[in-house]
Amino acid sequence: MPDFDAKDSLIPRQPIPAGAEEFSRKVQGLLDGQPKDEATVAQTLHGMDAMLDVIAAGLYSMASMLVGEGEDSIRLVETAIARTEISKCADAAEARKNSRRALCTAAIELIAERKPGSLAAPVWLQHVSTCIEDDDLESAGISRSELESMLAGPGRENVKNWIESLPTEMRVIFVLRAVAGFTASETAAMLAGHGGKDADKWNADAVREIFRQGLCSLASQLIHAVK
Repeated sequence: MPDFDAKDSLIPRQPIPAGAEEFSRKVQGLLDGQPKDEATVAQTLHGMDAMLDVIAAGLYSMASMLVGEGEDSIRLVETAIARTEISKCADAAEARKNSRRALCTAAIELIAERKPGSLAAPVWLQHVSTCIEDDDLESAGISRSELESMLAGPGRENVKNWIESLPTEMRVIFVLRAVAGFTASETAAMLAGHGGKDADKWNADAVREIFRQGLCSLASQLIHAVK
C-alpha cells in the first residue's frame, strides 16, 4: 500500500523536536565508513543524552496508550530502538517515522498475542452517521498541537483513560493515526500484516471509518470535559 494518500492530507504533520535534526546529522557523520575510536564517538555525541531521553519518552508514551503502562511498554521501546536502522534514515523525520513504525508494529503483534482475534478485520462494516463526517483530526474540534498538549499536560490521565476505554481496534487505529501520524493506508498495512488471525483483510476505508467514529467519541469527551 502507498505511503501517501490524498484523503489523509488534512491530518497535519507533526513538527520535529528541537535538536533532532542535529542529532540525526551527527549520527550520519559517524556512519561515513571511516574507523573511529571510542573517544571520537563520545565527543561527537556529547550532550545528546537529552535528545535520546526525548525520543525514548515519546515512544514510551505511545506504547503505553497501545498496551498500557509497565514492563510491556518498556520492552516495546527497546524493540523499536533495536529494530530501527538509523543508518538508513535520510533525516530526523524519517528516523522518527521508522522508530514509530517499529514500535507500533511490535505493539500490534503483542495485542494480537494477548487477545487473539481482537484485531480481526471488520466484516460488513458500514458507514455510521455520527457527529463527525470527515476523518481528519480537526473535525473533532482539536488541532494536533492541542492533542499533544492534552497528552502532556495536567489532564493527560483523563485523555489516556478515554483512550484505554476504546474498543481494541478503535484504540489502536486512533493512536496510530492521531498520535503516531500514520495514514489510513499505512495503518491498514500494519494491521493486516501483524494483527494476527483474520486481520489480513484490513483496508484504508475501514480504518478511516473506525477512526472517524473514534474522533466523534473524542469530540463528545471534550464537550463533557468543559461542562
